[in-house]
Amino acid sequence: MTEPIVTSLPVRHGFFSRQGGVSEGPYASLNCSLSGQDRRDAVLENRARAARSVGADPARLVGLMQVHGTLVARVTVPWAPGEGPRADAMVTDRAGIALGIVTADCAPVLFVDAAAGVIGAAHAGWRGAVAGVLEATIAAMAALGARVERIAAAIGPCIGQPSYEVASDLHAAVADERFFVAGREGRWQFDLGGYCAARLRAAGIAGPSVVAADTAADEARFFSHRRRTLAGGGPIGHQISVVVQ
Repeated sequence: MTEPIVTSLPVRHGFFSRQGGVSEGPYASLNCSLSGQDRRDAVLENRARAARSVGADPARLVGLMQVHGTLVARVTVPWAPGEGPRADAMVTDRAGIALGIVTADCAPVLFVDAAAGVIGAAHAGWRGAVAGVLEATIAAMAALGARVERIAAAIGPCIGQPSYEVASDLHAAVADERFFVAGREGRWQFDLGGYCAARLRAAGIAGPSVVAADTAADEARFFSHRRRTLAGGGPIGHQISVVVQ
């Protein structure tokens, strides 16, 4: 059964695990990425299951070609699966359009201003977070009538600090010691979820919620790029996070 993790966001949403789908092998079982080598029909069924689990029409679930940048797409009509623009966030003020972000260690972030009827979803890896993808999503929501002080946000399952050993490039780019613990010589452990939450608070969003999960450490529930890399590579699936009004 496809059971999403839900938070206090006042809108239909869910952060999905890898469980409850039809994919097999390394993609087992709720792989929702169309960019890998999994069977397209299996991925479409998985995405449909996720959509229905939050009360959305699978035909109105949209995704992106995520590139670790800061571009935000404004969604006015659904596009076909796999035909989304190259961007890392989406916003919409149209009821019934479901926004889907796929991740395998990066942070999925869902947004809503219920009073304005505006929702958003962002893919925040460290590069996108440092470059400002979360702030860009908030600005795009404001352009549709949202007000920053009314926006609620939730950060879904991502790689946890104990699992996220990073090198000097990331440490220098973030340049904020609050989010690092010293590791091996020349290495640090980075708190991606905490960093995203701090960026949201600095942008004016009060009390963003953070789902307590470590995608890299929990193989039974989550796909993980870091875990795949440490194992020597190979195919990988992605979980999906969905928001709809």
